[in-house]
Amino acid sequence: MNATITETSKNKFGQYFTPKVVANFMIEMADISVNSSILEPSCGEGIFLKLLHDKGFDNLMAFEIDEELAQDFSNVRYESFVSAKISEKFDLIIGNPPYIRWKNLEDDLKKELSSNPIWNKYFNSLCDYLYIFVLKSIELLNENGQLIFICPEYWMNTTHSISLRNYMVANGFFEAIYHLNETPIFEKVTVSIMIFKFIKSKSKTEKIKVSKFYANQKLTFETLQKLKFQVELKDAEYIEVTQFKTNERWLLQSDNVREELRVLENNCKIKNGKSFLNLFCNEKQEFHTIGEFCDIGNGLVSGLDKAFQVNGHVLTENEKKATLNVVKAKDLKPFFAENITKYIFIEEGLVETTFIEEYPNFHSHFKKHKEDLGNRYQYNRKINYWEWVFLRNFNLFNNQDKRIFVPCKERISNKDYFRFALVDKGIFPTQDVTAIFKKPHVKESIEYFLAYLNNPIVFDWLKCNGIVKGNIVEFSEKPISSIPFRVIDWANEKEVALHENITNATKKYLETKKLDELNKINDFFNLLFNLNK
Repeated sequence: MNATITETSKNKFGQYFTPKVVANFMIEMADISVNSSILEPSCGEGIFLKLLHDKGFDNLMAFEIDEELAQDFSNVRYESFVSAKISEKFDLIIGNPPYIRWKNLEDDLKKELSSNPIWNKYFNSLCDYLYIFVLKSIELLNENGQLIFICPEYWMNTTHSISLRNYMVANGFFEAIYHLNETPIFEKVTVSIMIFKFIKSKSKTEKIKVSKFYANQKLTFETLQKLKFQVELKDAEYIEVTQFKTNERWLLQSDNVREELRVLENNCKIKNGKSFLNLFCNEKQEFHTIGEFCDIGNGLVSGLDKAFQVNGHVLTENEKKATLNVVKAKDLKPFFAENITKYIFIEEGLVETTFIEEYPNFHSHFKKHKEDLGNRYQYNRKINYWEWVFLRNFNLFNNQDKRIFVPCKERISNKDYFRFALVDKGIFPTQDVTAIFKKPHVKESIEYFLAYLNNPIVFDWLKCNGIVKGNIVEFSEKPISSIPFRVIDWANEKEVALHENITNATKKYLETKKLDELNKINDFFNLLFNLNK
């Protein structure tokens, strides 16, 4: 993932420059002697080469596909590492490999991969350019050789990277992983970044030393040293993780959390049906999900929120009827909503003279915002200034059922819960809220869904498997749909009884807000999850 000189070359080769402080930190992670053989597969401008040379390491080889880069070094081979014939083995392979999704690869790179025996043996068109750099590097290591890379972390738990993960488990172990989350390392790169040290070995240590850093700030030498020695640091977390296994997602969570998530997914598995992990086509669903049992929709878009809030205006009878009851994201709590806000809502189709005549107070109010309202995105149609710009999912929200609201985005760096709240019929969400409705045929109660979604085990699952950008979890339709769901076996008396207990305790908690009822809910879920252990 080395650097770019132009936007064009970045698009073609997936290049980003490694900051000097990070490159130096990675070199210090290596346990090597001055005579060790070292390879950098994609050296970019040569920051690793320069630092290694300055530290007295001269047994170096490097590859770079872009001939404009690293011109000051004599040991760079200007050819593709992917296709290069390399007979040597190395004690250390270090660097910042490129990462590009197959669909974004240039045709010449796709052609190169399509004829590559390593790619054809382990990978396919759902895979990332990064994968072959990792796997080929391991093949080129000596026994007990070290691989130290900085790269995105998404490949650790996606289905189409499982062949890479299985290869790594079979050929060695991780010594250390630094999960840097939303820390800004590369300009305009928003993916979560990690640094790992992998040892090629037939024997393994039991645990991986994992350091996590959550702060949205540039890395300094001091910060990296504290992470290395696991010194107490704000926004840092240190854990030990048991070495990863084959045919599983790799989660950078404690063993307790990993076991908890295994129990959850086992509870949600589809019964009486074949389930398998398919590496080379779309993933087959292995467990029941919320999307099977609920309709989900993102909220209505006004385009200028402040202009549509009633805010205590004196209203005519006509105007009182032309309002919506809305719950905003800021007013959501776990299980319930605190406030309702009235919004102006006038059905489409009025001409302006009729609007002024029928809604005089609204007209006066909108006049203050008319210019800004006219500058809203128009969705390829003419939108009157008193109208909402996008009534997405309006028919869904207009039904006569209770619904669950959740903020579209939730920061989790300072909390260990999400805010799924039950609201009554006739309450609408705006664009900062996503709504969840139980499908008509579903027997489980809406209170059961509410309690389930607020359960700590679901929080942990989403923290590991949801759409997480930095420390923000996204709750649009797709990520909510993918949450594993614990269905009730209606032929099992114990499960039916626990469903009723959870439903009743949830109703009582909504009435009383007493912590005892919340504890009961969690206890009932623990009993339910343990039925299938």
